[in-house]
Amino acid sequence: MELISDLVVNRFLNGKADDAHTFLGAHLIKDQGHVMMTRFTVYAPNAKEVRLVADFNGYEGWKHCLTKIHYQGFWRIEIPGDHTWATYKYEIHTDHGAVLYKADPFAMYAELRPGTASKVYDIDGYEWHDEAHRVGKKKPYDQPVLIYEVHLGSWRRSFGAFRAYNEVVEELIDYVTTQGFTHVELMPVYEHPLDDSWGYQGTGYFAATSRYGVPKDLMYMIDRLHQAGIGVIMDWVLGHICKDAHGLSYFDGSPLYEFDDQFRRENVTWGTNNLDFGKGITRSFMLSALTFWMDVFHVDGFRIDAVSNLIYTLGNASFGVNHDAIDFIRDLSKHLFKKDDRVLFMAEDSTDYPGVTHPVSAGGIGFNYKWNMGFMNDVLAYFKLDPVFRKHHHNKITFGLVYAFNEQFVLPFSHDEVVHMKGSLANKMPGDYFQKMANWRLLMTLFMTHPGKKLLFMGSEFASFSEWDFKSELDWHLFTYPAHDSQNRYFRDLASIYRHHEAFFKDDHNPSTFTWLVVDDSAQSVFAYERKSDEERFVVILNMTPNVHETYELGVPLEGVYEEVINSDQSIYFGSGLYNGVPLKTTTGKRNGFDQHIRPTLGPLTGMVFRYVGPSSKG
Repeated sequence: MELISDLVVNRFLNGKADDAHTFLGAHLIKDQGHVMMTRFTVYAPNAKEVRLVADFNGYEGWKHCLTKIHYQGFWRIEIPGDHTWATYKYEIHTDHGAVLYKADPFAMYAELRPGTASKVYDIDGYEWHDEAHRVGKKKPYDQPVLIYEVHLGSWRRSFGAFRAYNEVVEELIDYVTTQGFTHVELMPVYEHPLDDSWGYQGTGYFAATSRYGVPKDLMYMIDRLHQAGIGVIMDWVLGHICKDAHGLSYFDGSPLYEFDDQFRRENVTWGTNNLDFGKGITRSFMLSALTFWMDVFHVDGFRIDAVSNLIYTLGNASFGVNHDAIDFIRDLSKHLFKKDDRVLFMAEDSTDYPGVTHPVSAGGIGFNYKWNMGFMNDVLAYFKLDPVFRKHHHNKITFGLVYAFNEQFVLPFSHDEVVHMKGSLANKMPGDYFQKMANWRLLMTLFMTHPGKKLLFMGSEFASFSEWDFKSELDWHLFTYPAHDSQNRYFRDLASIYRHHEAFFKDDHNPSTFTWLVVDDSAQSVFAYERKSDEERFVVILNMTPNVHETYELGVPLEGVYEEVINSDQSIYFGSGLYNGVPLKTTTGKRNGFDQHIRPTLGPLTGMVFRYVGPSSKG
């Protein structure tokens, strides 16, 4: 039996192993492509004995006892033959007499829930065809990033049942490309026992969930998305694990990967156990897991969930900074960016801890993007107000620009905003049906033209009225209603403007790309700002009330001609039909600090975007 070297052991125990999945777990040992044996290796330092229970031994562990191959706690058994697809668990006997039945933490496949066993799987052999994407993709900073957040189990279904990765992918590609999204973010697709957790309480961090097929089906899905030019981001829970008996928690009868002390271990909010990144094995586990998904599944990035719970002990600043977790994130950042400096490494972080998206070399934590939770909270709170009261909450729109350039932000309207009785984005809006739609279009205008990359949860792009229900598919029938089809047309047109005009995305973490034109007209709840690059200049105007302004005098930085490129009140978008049909020429006369102004018509609850064409002589 092949032993394990001290060098490999020390790397794993000291938190330096990014390849733990290559020497732990179940592996097919091959000779010239022929499987000679199946090897099972597990780390359980506090186990008295470890046995293998599997379908091929009638789940009688005494038939296959593992050998302790290293005194530090590594156990192994090699069984002749190819046991691909075999179902198995580890039977762990502890010193205090307990017997635990644990899934393999490094298994690359698992049986379909409600079963909880691991399955032997041959992860090798998939032939990828995404080289053009992997070679040609660019760093995200000067590129449009419009992310479609997807829960695979409820995007599309077949007669109420889940659809496999490889069955849904072509439809997903057609839809995502038509809508104008640049990336798909998959809510957790690693193995998890309970559908209701949406994947956020995982048990198999190296296993693509069997709900939607086998791992190579997911490889095919990612491959095809890449061939279509669509990036793939994985939603990832880094800081805590579920307590299910077969999972990683108390793996060998002791809090092996989690905190030893109960206070820091217990995550009461989610009913989980917090991982201890002061332990080398925990660092190696997660370092290897993210490496595995980049290398084996070619993912383009990760969105890390609940980063506040990593930055602070129990997510509470009063309990102090969790330096071990921050140090690990920094090491992880350096590792991921060394592998691919174009990776998206995003934090879902609600804290004001400084430098979250600053490079490690500059003293930062090392993410390159952070969800702008303040923008999401303030903007949605504002839009839920009856327009008559919006003038009293003007700062909810303006305040975000005070800190918009302190970090590199993603603007998120995610699944968290459309569940638990919060209502859909469209249904949050005040007023009658017509006004709800007008407010939704206004919200989308702000969202798409505000500094920061974008993320939108599925269904929000066609103004779905229903709150998200993970047990059923989206309300696709709404496309048969002209109003919703019109809303989606507006979204697609906005997305096209965003993607094709660099003023809205190039260097959009630089304050020089944004200028307030009207910031203090709280009495009329009107906002206006300029977005610009070296080549382009656009003016965005938002009228947040149903009041119509036949001629709103707006000071602009440059003399010349401004052409309206989109107006949310056009009838093709289910609006009332008030828009600026001809280019607007500036008039001399000082307004809000500028020497010239334009006089657009502002329709009710309307967002509009003007492109600066050039001096009047060229207009």
